[in-house]
Amino acid sequence: MSTGTEQHAVVGRLSRLDRFLPLWIGAAMVAGLLLGRWVSGLGDALGAIEIDGISLPIAAGLLIMMYPVLAKVRYDRLDTVTGDRRLLAASLALNWLLGPALMFALAWIFLPDLPEYRTGLIIVGLARCIAMVIIWNDLACGDREAAAVLVALNSMFQVVMFAALGWFYLSVLPGRLGLEQTGIDASPWQIAKSVLIFLGIPLLAGYLTRRLGERAKGRDWYETRLLPKLGPWALYGLLFTIVILFALQGAQITARPLDVVRIAIPLLAYFAIMWGGGYALGAVLGLGYARTTTLAFTAAGNNFELAIAVAIATYGATSGQALAGVVGPLIEVPALVALVYVSLALRNRFASQNGATERVPS
Repeated sequence: MSTGTEQHAVVGRLSRLDRFLPLWIGAAMVAGLLLGRWVSGLGDALGAIEIDGISLPIAAGLLIMMYPVLAKVRYDRLDTVTGDRRLLAASLALNWLLGPALMFALAWIFLPDLPEYRTGLIIVGLARCIAMVIIWNDLACGDREAAAVLVALNSMFQVVMFAALGWFYLSVLPGRLGLEQTGIDASPWQIAKSVLIFLGIPLLAGYLTRRLGERAKGRDWYETRLLPKLGPWALYGLLFTIVILFALQGAQITARPLDVVRIAIPLLAYFAIMWGGGYALGAVLGLGYARTTTLAFTAAGNNFELAIAVAIATYGATSGQALAGVVGPLIEVPALVALVYVSLALRNRFASQNGATERVPS
C-alpha cells in the first residue's frame, strides 16, 4: 500500500469531528479573536475569573481536554515504557538540552532588536508541554502509555529545572556572550501548582476511571462502550480552550499583526526543527512509529499555560513578554495539527518495535 493510500485509510476511519479538526480549530481561533475584539469587556471578564493567578475557564477547558485521553491509557502497561531507556534518555535530551538552547538561539537570531518578545520566546522554550501534546499524540496514533510517562517525566523536571534554566538562558549565558541580560520570577511552587492542576487532576481522574470501570464491568466493556462516549470530549475541551484563550488576548493579537508575524517566524522554525529532530532520533534508535511519534510531539510542544502565567507575573499582562507567550499557542495549534497529518503520512514507513502498537484514535 502506498503512503498516500495508507494515510487516506487512516484518516478515513476517523470520526467527523477528528477528520475536520483543522476546520474546527480554525473556526475556534477566529471565534475567540472576534469575541475578544468585538465584545466589550469580555477579555477582562474572563481574565477576572481566576483563583491564585490561574484562569478558571482555561483550567476547565484543559482538564476536560486531557481527561478522556488519560482515561484511555492502559496503566498496567506503563512498565514497558519505563524500561525503555532509549526513549526516556532521548526525550530528556530533546526537551531539556536541545529545546531551550534552540529557542534561545532562534530568539536572538530573529528578534535581536525586540528584547521583550525575545525574552517571552525564551520563556516559552523553557516550558515543556504537559497538556495539549496528549491530544496531538493521540490523533497521530502515538503510544498513549509512552505519552503519559514522558509527560509525567517532563513535569517533574519542569518543577526542578524551569527557574534554574530561566536564570541560565536569561542572565548567565547572555552575560557570557556579551548580550543583554534579564531575569525571571518563577518560584518552584508556582510551577508545581501548574503541574498539579493541569496534569495531576486529569491523570488521577483518568486512572481512577479506568481502574473502577474495569473492576466493575471489565476491560472489554470499558474500551468498547465507555471510552467511545468519553473520547469526543477531549476535542470539545480543546476547542473550548482555544476560544477562551484567544478571546482573552484577541485585542492584543489583532492590534499588533506585524509583531505577531515577527514572533511567529522563530516559533515555526522551532516547531519544525524539534518535531523533525524527534522523528529523526526515533528512527535512528529504532523506536517504531508509535513511540517515535510520541517522542516527536512531546519534544515539539510547549506548556503555554505556564509560559503565559510566568510572563504575566514577571512583566505584566500587557507586556511584550506576555504577548510572545500568547502567540505561542496561536502558532503551535495549527502547526502541530499539520504535523499530525504529516505523521499519518509517514506511518507505514515505520515497523512496530519494542511492543509499540499502532492504532487509530477512538
